[in-house]
Amino acid sequence: MKDPYTVLGVARGASQDEIKSAYRKLARSMHPDVNQNDPGAEDKFKDISGAYDLLSDPQKRARFDRGEIDAAGNEHRGFRPGTGPYGARGAYRGASGNDGRSGGFGRFDFESTFGEDDLFSEMFRRASRGQGGPGAGTAGAAGAGPRPVRGQDAQYRLKVTFEEAALGSTKRITLTNRKTLDVRIPPGSEDGRSLRLKGQGADGSNGGAAGDALVEIGVKEHAFFRRDGINVVVDVPVTLQEVVLGGKITVPTLEGKVSVTVPEGSNTGTVLRLRGKGIPQENGQRGDLLVRLGITLPDPEDPKLKTLVKKLKDPETDPREQAGMV
Repeated sequence: MKDPYTVLGVARGASQDEIKSAYRKLARSMHPDVNQNDPGAEDKFKDISGAYDLLSDPQKRARFDRGEIDAAGNEHRGFRPGTGPYGARGAYRGASGNDGRSGGFGRFDFESTFGEDDLFSEMFRRASRGQGGPGAGTAGAAGAGPRPVRGQDAQYRLKVTFEEAALGSTKRITLTNRKTLDVRIPPGSEDGRSLRLKGQGADGSNGGAAGDALVEIGVKEHAFFRRDGINVVVDVPVTLQEVVLGGKITVPTLEGKVSVTVPEGSNTGTVLRLRGKGIPQENGQRGDLLVRLGITLPDPEDPKLKTLVKKLKDPETDPREQAGMV
């Protein structure tokens, strides 16, 4: 067996903290579960584990430094094969009596070395119980077999109308395996929202669970509706007569057309609020529909309108000045 100081890459006068730090670094990078394509990874890891077992024990380390035992833990004199923490042929034997070749790594204090919640602590605990870790087929208990592998998630994009996303709907999609599935679009869905369909992805292997289907919602642009948070905004053209004298007009909503009253003396930019006609929320409430008025003059030009406007007095104030633009 190689010199334990050389295996861990530490000086002979290294402190216990330096030895532990070197072991942690090597154990993470050289563990067989991390290097499943390296057939020599298990032997390398056993060398690292054996070196740390010796150097982390002050008594063993002192005896090794004095030359009473060799790197494999063998007594230089009076050694009886099969005794001590190392076998007669130098193969590491953990405190449980498992030869390193059987896949065990001894009974190190994993929590103090890696931390109680560390991934490697759990991996080693499972291996020592014969349950195997993330790569149990490589370095777990003998006969554990290949580990279950979860299937991959499948990605889909589903286009819906503005109304379907706002009010909710059910759409049918065809999966990659040609299976059809009805997908419920929740009310109030926004563009880019992702829906997860459990178990509708690719099949797992070795008994692993199937992946999920991830359906991204794509909301089509509407001809005149646009979303503003939980409200819906719509620009509605009105005539000069309607804003000056007032009157009833018909406007669109998510559920159909309704009649609203334009107040006398309205103007371009006047907003009429229709409460409860916006985007539904999970708590049962709804946003509002904001109807923004915009004056539309006759086209082609109306000579009577020109004559009427010429008779009007010049405004006393400049509207641009009122708006602070000049």
